[in-house]
Amino acid sequence: MADWIPAQVIANRHWNQDLFSLSLRANIEPFKAGQFTKLGIMIGDNLIQRAYSFVNPPQQTDIEIYATRVADGLLSPRLHALQEGDTVQISARASGFFTLDEVATSQHLWLFATGTAIGPYLSILSQKEVWHKYRKIILIHAVRYAADLSYQAEISALKQQYGDQLIVQPFVSREPAPLCLTGRIPLAIADGLLERHVGLSLSAEHSQVMLCGNPQMVRDTKAVLEAKGLTKNLRRKPGQITMEHYW
Repeated sequence: MADWIPAQVIANRHWNQDLFSLSLRANIEPFKAGQFTKLGIMIGDNLIQRAYSFVNPPQQTDIEIYATRVADGLLSPRLHALQEGDTVQISARASGFFTLDEVATSQHLWLFATGTAIGPYLSILSQKEVWHKYRKIILIHAVRYAADLSYQAEISALKQQYGDQLIVQPFVSREPAPLCLTGRIPLAIADGLLERHVGLSLSAEHSQVMLCGNPQMVRDTKAVLEAKGLTKNLRRKPGQITMEHYW
């Protein structure tokens, strides 16, 4: 059972009609970058809850989550409507193993995300450890429309700080967009387009891969990577693919 405590809304940033970032203040327990919490709102006699990854780094006082409003959802429209000073319930204890200490050191770290699943990567990339552990970090973010590419200022700041060590490649599936690839991530890996475009190869010898996003992307990308010789990362048998479904 989650250990629920109140969280005060500090800000609610609306990126577009549906995407939003909630800034919260609550006395939660320490967490690791890549973990998630739970938010909840009482509706009648029931606490409606859902898991959300931390976007903020562990050392930051204010909590930030990145979410999308689902029109017919029970919780997300209410979170989307929250204003400064409102209160929401939050789990005091973080959960999850989608963290850097579960991923081996390698030359290249590939981070694949769809939609709001870029959130945990922003938390991970805020930690000095990741920049010492990998020679190159490739951040792949797939969305439907260019307007869904949130956190561009934060990503640009990382690029300025770490230069060529960070490669950023967005995908936009439903419209042409500058500097973006089209289509789906698994197909771009299967036909070699992604590797050609970023100038690096995906291999078991030199790569660690983290997959976070809608289950179809995660499953299909895992299958394509396995065809290239990469294997699922397990504690009893380390591999190269670490996954989290985010839906």
